[in-house]
Amino acid sequence: MQEYDLGIIGAGPGGYSAALHAAKKGLKVVLFEKDEIGGVCLNKGCIPTKSILHISELYKQIQKSQDFGISAENITLDYTQVLERKNKIIERLRKGIELALKNAKIQIVKAEVKIINSNEISANNETYKVSKIICATGSTPKIVSGLEFDHEFLLSSDDILNLETLPKNILIIGSGAIGIEWARIFSNFGVETTIIELAQNLLPIADIEVSKRIERIFKTNKIKYYTNTSVEKIINKSVTLSNGEILTPEKILVAIGRTPTQKTDIENIKYIGDVTGQIQLAHFAIKEAIAETEDIDFQKELTPSVIYGTPEIAWVGKREQDLEPNTYKKSLLLISALGKAQCDGKTDGFIKILTQNDNIVGAHIVSPEASALIQQIIIAMQNNISVEKLKEICFAHPTYSEGIFESLFNLK
Repeated sequence: MQEYDLGIIGAGPGGYSAALHAAKKGLKVVLFEKDEIGGVCLNKGCIPTKSILHISELYKQIQKSQDFGISAENITLDYTQVLERKNKIIERLRKGIELALKNAKIQIVKAEVKIINSNEISANNETYKVSKIICATGSTPKIVSGLEFDHEFLLSSDDILNLETLPKNILIIGSGAIGIEWARIFSNFGVETTIIELAQNLLPIADIEVSKRIERIFKTNKIKYYTNTSVEKIINKSVTLSNGEILTPEKILVAIGRTPTQKTDIENIKYIGDVTGQIQLAHFAIKEAIAETEDIDFQKELTPSVIYGTPEIAWVGKREQDLEPNTYKKSLLLISALGKAQCDGKTDGFIKILTQNDNIVGAHIVSPEASALIQQIIIAMQNNISVEKLKEICFAHPTYSEGIFESLFNLK
């Protein structure tokens, strides 16, 4: 029987991060993974989606190059090459992680496991004795009655990554991060795109002004959407919506969230990442891994949310609809007021900051570089840096960051 200080099940961002940080602390680590190293994020989520999204944005930008004095003719798209590039990126990053694990002398076991008890794991007909178990087994696409995946017409977020050709039209069910990003991808590639959302607004988890701005952007980009709407029935690829509309999409992407993998009943096992059923984001899993192995805690309520594309969407903290009237101050600065936005030709969006008692309690950004801008605000929030103190900072010009600076002077 092989003995280890730590056994980790699942080699996604949470699992491999926990392994690397534990190894740096001098622990002997064994890492189990039944599929590919990198988990959902690298192989079926964040990375491949962002690769395809980037190409779709570039394709759309080239088509509008005339606005910048550049003439581009006979623009063509080879979607096969898009997929090949996506696969190469995944492979390159996976090899990098595997090399890091190897250099850290972490034992990798590629097999399905069974947890015997809190100190024993079985895999490949061998038993591994461990002092502690961390389970980071992630999540799977959520299945809903009537919308079960057939992997041909009704597609999961896994299936959509491997479509060999683009459909002429598609229906996307759900307007979370997956739904919004794929709506942007397909629209950029010229696919007729429709998205439906059961809630009153698109992206219902976001601040209401973010949701309304996304709806406006979708209208501008000719992405059709229905809110307060569900699928009533699907017969012979004919989709009847709850509002009476009948659609005949070539494909359906079901993007209604993810289900945590099943936990064991065995006690004294630490769960991190998606399997916990809390915040299903790779960076949340990584921070949980670091908290568990390095004893460096973090404020979970300050975990940023980011949705990619043009413009990016990012937020942290409280939404305006969550605050009591007359208890907060608000600033909303239009991105179009920034010189950098005008130079880049990317003027749609805003920076919204919410404060209480001179401290930022929430920020909601629709802007280029929103994924980077939100980090500046998180640093201020986590360290209780007051608005008055932030005003002392010199922000570079012209940048999108100076929009944060300007917003601080517009709070009311």
